[in-house]
Amino acid sequence: MELIKCFKALSDKTRLRLLYVLQQYELNVNEIVLVVEMIQSGVSRHLKILMESGLLTSRRDGSFIYYSTAKNDVIKAFISLIDQSLEKQKMIGQDLKKAREMIKIRQNRTKRFFKIVAPQWDRLKKEVFGNFDVNAMIQQKLLFHGSISDLGCGTGELIERLSSNALQKLIGIDSSPEMLEQARLRLSGTNNAELRLGELEYLPMKNKEIDTAIMNMVLHHISQPEVPIAEVYRVLKSGGMFILSDFEKHDQKKIKEIMGGSWLGFEKEIVETWLTDAGFALRTIDSYPVNHGLTVNVFTAEKP
Repeated sequence: MELIKCFKALSDKTRLRLLYVLQQYELNVNEIVLVVEMIQSGVSRHLKILMESGLLTSRRDGSFIYYSTAKNDVIKAFISLIDQSLEKQKMIGQDLKKAREMIKIRQNRTKRFFKIVAPQWDRLKKEVFGNFDVNAMIQQKLLFHGSISDLGCGTGELIERLSSNALQKLIGIDSSPEMLEQARLRLSGTNNAELRLGELEYLPMKNKEIDTAIMNMVLHHISQPEVPIAEVYRVLKSGGMFILSDFEKHDQKKIKEIMGGSWLGFEKEIVETWLTDAGFALRTIDSYPVNHGLTVNVFTAEKP
């Protein structure tokens, strides 16, 4: 990274605004256009300059490219300077509000998807996973003590399996009322499971409330995956266990059509970074092949 390029890139007020917003929200070009209210060609030019300076990073997901600030000590120093300069400006507050609206639109899109597919969700999962029993795999990794929470519990399939251990307190959380209704029907005969409606980015749980957290094939539905990971750290007790499973990064749009989501899976390295940045100690990473040439990665981590 050349410092002169960085200073030149930040000599324009619009690029300052972009960097400020993109340190908090990962957005695509169409979303950025709506946030800063500029034509796309102008936004693309500013993004190109910021990318060439090393201040921004990007990722392609399907036909979209998402932008966010690069993560290193030099960038953090620049961001600190920008924060002090811009954080009290009215326009910046408006930019952040619009960016939050972009994320909300994505969340609402996910909710609409699950509202439609809830009754057939278990069948759709079977089409992708085939004979691979992801719930049995997670069950093998669990240390059965204290309370267990299934975050993004969907139709309650995993909770139903875990409920056979009557000594466990089970908490299922999902943002879809329709999925939770399917879970309530499934779990009507159990007495050790509680279901809560809530966003994984703002878990309806107290600090250090649970002993084990599970996030099973959910992360690719979240626009900002590092946010719910940080929330898991908050609600776990010290020594608590976090089991996270999701697809290895792929390029199959058909899978997104079947199972929805904001991401086409993740590289192991980026998930590991999110976990360690949140404060977790990563213990294991295991990989399992499923249908359509896909791979499911399973991470186990501990809160020190």
